[in-house]
Amino acid sequence: MAAHPDTYPALLLIGDGLGDRAVPELGGKTPTEAANTPTLDRLAAECESGLMDPIGAGIRGGSDTGHLAILGYDPYKYYPGRGPFEALGIGMDVQRGDLAFRCNFSTVDENLTVLDRRAGRINEGTTELAAALNGLQIEDVTCFFKESIAHRAALVMRGPGLGQHVSDVDPHGEGVQVWEAHSTVEGDEASAKTARILNQFVRKSYELLNDLPVNQARREQGLPPANIALPRGIGVSPDLPNFNAKWGVKSACIVEVGLVKGLGNYLGMDVIDVEGSTAGLDTDTEAIGNAVIEALKDHDFILCNVKGPDIAGHDSNAQGKVQIIEKIDRMIQQILDATDGKLILMFSGDHSTPVTYGDHTGEPCPILFWGPTVRRDNVTTFGETAASSGGVGRIRGLDVVPILTSYMGVQEKFGA
Repeated sequence: MAAHPDTYPALLLIGDGLGDRAVPELGGKTPTEAANTPTLDRLAAECESGLMDPIGAGIRGGSDTGHLAILGYDPYKYYPGRGPFEALGIGMDVQRGDLAFRCNFSTVDENLTVLDRRAGRINEGTTELAAALNGLQIEDVTCFFKESIAHRAALVMRGPGLGQHVSDVDPHGEGVQVWEAHSTVEGDEASAKTARILNQFVRKSYELLNDLPVNQARREQGLPPANIALPRGIGVSPDLPNFNAKWGVKSACIVEVGLVKGLGNYLGMDVIDVEGSTAGLDTDTEAIGNAVIEALKDHDFILCNVKGPDIAGHDSNAQGKVQIIEKIDRMIQQILDATDGKLILMFSGDHSTPVTYGDHTGEPCPILFWGPTVRRDNVTTFGETAASSGGVGRIRGLDVVPILTSYMGVQEKFGA
């Protein structure tokens, strides 16, 4: 079907972990409400706002399940586990039948009690750490390992007779010993084999990493050593419908973390790396904005994710979250200036990460749709409280792309 004459490209911009709760330190406002965001406030006065539950009301989703839903894929049907997204996103070879895990470099003591799940958010020396683990042979299984950003990494297991139904080894907390993996399905010998190999891999990672020069140097500097790899988020390579074919667009993915890059690869998006994009509070949002502007020249749908709000939320850093939201606000103005406002913009989060909680929660995120074809409501500022009275109402992540493609003028009609 030919596109309608009034067609516009779309930017689906995600502030990772954007949603929040009232913060006493910010006078009872959320970080979004406390931030100085003249661009977002102006757009809110010119468009439709609302609240968005990425997966469903009250569901504490992850970035993987949240992005799946927002891109139009029901995570209850398509979610394969986080590992394959993470591994593919950092350039690992993930083949049919492989098991993939996301990993943290962490700090443990001699009893394998977790002292720091992120090893002080290590950002140097991880290539040396990963090289020590890559290619490990355990029984008849090869373990491929690669570093990602900061403390993150990925593990791919390749070998016969592996099953995916295993429990976690990462206790997701500190002051607790690393857990022993086991099969979660009685009589599942394949998963029991995976659990056995996973436990051996974790122990070997401690033996191989603990005394490496990079960790000796960290101890001398008073930094926590990255002396163990803790896998989690097991999954098998998924079979996902191509995004471009599903929605009739040509898409690009401009994001900072391997997880979402991997999802973009699986969906057939053009994954564009940005130099200077560091997935932190000091990330170069201007460089990200320039990459979006360039990509819009030959793509009509851009997924862009800025990780900083989520990091600040996990670190309980209210001021840091305010500041990264302000940087995103300036980036949005940069994009609008370069495109003369001729695009459809959706801005929201993939989940809430309140600074008072330090982890993902089930509150909805504020959302706005702005562009030449978008109707207006009576909201005049952007934030959780104001958005609750907006014309969009309260929607799910699965509703986002249908709304966007309708405003873009590229959606097929349903029915006669």
